[in-house]
Amino acid sequence: MSYLLGVDIGTSGTKTVLYDELGNTVASSLEEYPLYQPYIGWAEQEPEDWWRATCLSIKHVISKRGIDASSIKGIGLSGQMHGAVLLDKDGKVLRKAIIWCDQRSFAECEQITSIIGKERLVEITANPALTGFTASKVMWVKNNEPEIFEKIYKILLPKDYIRYKLTGEFATEVSDASGMQFMDIPGRKWSDEVISKLGLDKSMLGELYESQEVSGKVNKYAASLTGLKEGTPVVGGAGDQAAGAVGNGIVRPGVVSSTIGTSGVVFAFSEKVTIDPKGRVHTFCHAVPNTWHIMGVTQGAGLSLKWFRDNFCIEEKRTAELMKIDPYIIMDKEAEKVAPGCNGLIYLPYLMGERTPHLDPNAKGVFFGLTAKHEKQDILRSIMEGVVYSLRDCLEIIEEMGVNVSEVRASGGGGKSELWRKMQADIFGTDITTVKSSEGPALGVALLAGVGTGVYNNINEACEAVIKENTRQASDPELYVKYTKFYDIYKRLYNSLKKEFADLSAMLQSL
Repeated sequence: MSYLLGVDIGTSGTKTVLYDELGNTVASSLEEYPLYQPYIGWAEQEPEDWWRATCLSIKHVISKRGIDASSIKGIGLSGQMHGAVLLDKDGKVLRKAIIWCDQRSFAECEQITSIIGKERLVEITANPALTGFTASKVMWVKNNEPEIFEKIYKILLPKDYIRYKLTGEFATEVSDASGMQFMDIPGRKWSDEVISKLGLDKSMLGELYESQEVSGKVNKYAASLTGLKEGTPVVGGAGDQAAGAVGNGIVRPGVVSSTIGTSGVVFAFSEKVTIDPKGRVHTFCHAVPNTWHIMGVTQGAGLSLKWFRDNFCIEEKRTAELMKIDPYIIMDKEAEKVAPGCNGLIYLPYLMGERTPHLDPNAKGVFFGLTAKHEKQDILRSIMEGVVYSLRDCLEIIEEMGVNVSEVRASGGGGKSELWRKMQADIFGTDITTVKSSEGPALGVALLAGVGTGVYNNINEACEAVIKENTRQASDPELYVKYTKFYDIYKRLYNSLKKEFADLSAMLQSL
């Protein structure tokens, strides 16, 4: 029996999953690590934490089944996008990685826009300058930590740091690199113009591959730490959203994914470069060769629920520990007791600013309509509904761009929640499906590894062979009408508070 390995370097932990050639999960392992937030709006992680988690999780999945490591035909890497991992000439990490949800680089976004030109930047990179992207983070280091910037030899994304540790190669691939804002997105190559005008050198970036191409092989040192066989091929892989899309079969027109992880993403396949002129959604290269995708992102999706769990659900966590179940299962049961609409309580999930549709790092989380009648379970459900309202924002813009949506597939941690799937069906007004594998990114890059090593002929063939529908949640037309009334208020709240968000951020920075 031959196997494929998918490694997903997430924000809260690294998950490694071992699959057989039919896409069945053989073994999986998750290793968690911390997020550092030294100031409001900052978010950093230690790359060595990712590497330790990767080594441990790979060792665990190999030992769980006692397989011969030589039967693993290929490895695919997925990871949180946009992070800036800065290495010196000796391959040592220069500072904690500034990750995707960090909001400190607002001034650098204005700087990048001024240097390149607003229209030219979108023409080349398909997106406006955003605090979430890697380029603004690197420019922040250049402006604020010049002593570190001068030592930069390589700029890597999170998963590509793991690739370097596994193989010794400095490389990336088109889907993840699209979110750095250093790429010519229509041309699927690095942009010499953007890189040079920002005062960088193309040598700082890794070699650029298509997602299914072999980018290196496991070296002797990594093999000794992980239990892998030296020489095992490692393919380009994909950023977590493109990887999850492959793992959900979003490789053809009409099928859209709605993913609730730490962030929330609505992801649509596109056979051509389609750009939102207002910059509210992202256009990136897809992991499928010569195709692209459109992606709407809400920063604080699962993050909002995790924040509530960690700060206000101590009893649920203790009960879950005694029952040996996930505390989110108990939280779902509590939220189910509340009627849709939460008795007028509406939540804005802007704990880390917001991308789609507002592009506003100053946005803050809000509970609107709170009364003495509301209880803890109302607040819990309002968080879940508010996240789905934010995803509806994304979906409506994608449809506005002329993208056909015939099916929405739920994935991520939120896709495992029957209640959250029902909310999506009723708030979107469309049926929600899931596929049999719940590990979208890990499965997606495992399939890419299968293509790169000849197990499958192409990505579409791999998806047809492996990905099957598991559940279908029908939409309730009456609830859609009800939710839409609350959603209309939800949409107006941001504009009502926009100035106050900016004023509050300015005040906090001056303290």
